[in-house]
Amino acid sequence: MKNLIQTMNNFFNKIWRFIDRRIIVPITKLILNLTGNFDRSGKKFENWLSRPTTLLFISLFLAIFIFVVVDQKILRFSESSAEVLTNQPVTAKYNEEAYVIEGLPETVDITLIGSKTDLFIAKQSPSYDVNVDLTGLRAGTHKVNIKYNQVASTSLEYKVNPSSVTINIYPKISRTKTLSLDLLNKDSLDSKLVVKEMKVTDDKVIVKGAEHQLNKVATVKALADVKNIVKQETGTTTLKDVPLKAYDSAGNIIDVEIVPSKIDVDLVITSPMKEVPIKIIPKGTVAFGKAISSIESNESTVIVYGDESVISELRYIPVEIDVNDLKENRQYKLGISKPAGITSMSINNITVNIKLDESSDKDINNVQIEYRNLSDGYTVQGLSENDIRISVNVKGVKTVLDGIASDDITAYLDLKGYTEGTYEIEVNVEGTDARVQYTAKTKRVRIKIEKEK
Repeated sequence: MKNLIQTMNNFFNKIWRFIDRRIIVPITKLILNLTGNFDRSGKKFENWLSRPTTLLFISLFLAIFIFVVVDQKILRFSESSAEVLTNQPVTAKYNEEAYVIEGLPETVDITLIGSKTDLFIAKQSPSYDVNVDLTGLRAGTHKVNIKYNQVASTSLEYKVNPSSVTINIYPKISRTKTLSLDLLNKDSLDSKLVVKEMKVTDDKVIVKGAEHQLNKVATVKALADVKNIVKQETGTTTLKDVPLKAYDSAGNIIDVEIVPSKIDVDLVITSPMKEVPIKIIPKGTVAFGKAISSIESNESTVIVYGDESVISELRYIPVEIDVNDLKENRQYKLGISKPAGITSMSINNITVNIKLDESSDKDINNVQIEYRNLSDGYTVQGLSENDIRISVNVKGVKTVLDGIASDDITAYLDLKGYTEGTYEIEVNVEGTDARVQYTAKTKRVRIKIEKEK
């Protein structure tokens, strides 16, 4: 109301300033000019001007003139105008415990038509009430009107877009779902920490909605956000009011009511770690006649952090070096790549020195063949002695080869995917010393796979 009074005061002040500037002041100047130019008749004019009838006519003329000006201003101010209120929220009145409504728009546009004064007052109104009264309607399809309650003025005309909609009313039903827990923004957690476990007091929730919507719900998740952890440290921390969301099998959010809509989640935070050796693995073949005599690194071990199951299986961190066609001693500065499941390491770079010497070779006999990745329920055997043990040629610096025995070499067959039958399979060879090159002299062997009896 104060804003309205201030606006009206400003309006009439503008009218008065206009009359003063455009009418009173010019007339006064005209009179002064006339009296100055006609000094002789100035006294007569002054006497004429001082007569009561003269002043009466002048006052009447000014009053009529001012009335016309003011009246025209008011007419222009009161001309009909239009104002569009966009995105006005729609509320529905119905039994929310018994029914679910589909098809009702969240917002509508309202066009108000009336005087500028009424429009101004309407826009100053703190809220607009746009509603649909569904009281008494039962399950089914209905066409309903959207109404706008004029809070500020009843003299305005209005149009709602859309003014009517077709809605569907469904009975609301309930089902019990098992809650699953999901962790958001995992990368926000300190790289040396992991969330080992997520716990809730009750993993059962109620979902409510129309039957066809509940049929789409594949899972209900509690979305615990790592960014909401106040203090990142080992131990148990509780996230309050974690929101719940329902999803279909494709991962899309389903709009259903979930009871409760928020829960508290306990996060058990740990920091699994392990010290493992760094294994330097040369890749390629050095220049002809040369072999690696020594591999020296400024770091021999690294402390790794990450998933506990990954760390428990980790035996070493591999670092590959390209030595193909290497002709002389060389120093390498290498980055260490984190294996999958490892979130942090105590060091990320190492310096490796490779030294070369003259190459020689020899054969190591009676290397036992091993079998890897054989499916459960099967046994395997070589078809002859030559299919069970092989000879391996080793190449390197003589002083290194002198320490190599058959126990330092592993020959194996990769039997992943093989089932019952007789096969000829390629032999793979590896050794414990990275300075040596290992080559199986027998490239393929014949085996027989049978089901266990």
